Amino acid sequence: METVTDQAADRTALLAEAMKSVAADGATVSVAVLDLGSGRSAGYGDGSFDTASIVKVDILAALLLQAQDAGRSLTAREKTYATAMIEDSDNDSASALWRIVGEADGLDAANRRFGLTDTSGGDGALWGLTQTTSADQLTLLKQVFGDDADAKLSAASRTFLQGLMGRIAEDQRWGVSAAADGSAWALKNGWLPRSTTGLWVVNSIGRVTADGDDYLVAALSRGNATKEKGISVVEGAARAAVSVFADGA
Repeated sequence: METVTDQAADRTALLAEAMKSVAADGATVSVAVLDLGSGRSAGYGDGSFDTASIVKVDILAALLLQAQDAGRSLTAREKTYATAMIEDSDNDSASALWRIVGEADGLDAANRRFGLTDTSGGDGALWGLTQTTSADQLTLLKQVFGDDADAKLSAASRTFLQGLMGRIAEDQRWGVSAAADGSAWALKNGWLPRSTTGLWVVNSIGRVTADGDDYLVAALSRGNATKEKGISVVEGAARAAVSVFADGA
């Protein structure tokens, strides 16, 4: 009789096989996926990655958690910043909210409560250089899209964040959405050229619906020659991740 551990190993092997078709061309890629219906997950690759703008989901989650602790709603200004930060990936709004949550110390404190164990906030104002893993990003997505039993965020907080991630600016509707049926997605992407190497960090996290099933997917990459190449890598990784659950696998 196959055990849960055996099934997880099988899915990990399936994902490793599926990732062979993703042409990374020297880039490093890591992806993690959770089937929300069954609770089954799979992962590929390891190591830490710069978050670039996907940390904006984490910043807003930290702000919402702090507001809950204080027994208050977000202010009108905070809501304006949050909307621009997620929907348009506005960096000035992210910097403003980064300061409000207490920069790295505030983010790290919230993440300990969310269950992220391998994520550390960027130094000073450098929120985009927060370090994370695909497994931790999957844990964060579970806080945003999971059920009440596991969530530290209230239903209202989760609904607010989910709504923003479902209204991403049209020119940013790439990444994990490549694995979705049509517009059945909610996501946040991040992209950053590193001045030290000239190579690109390109990441994508979110929820997708494929063939009637809901998945959480986190695809991270670094060392891409161009932004466009990085987009291709994370989209390929997202499709590979979801494919391991096709036909009830």
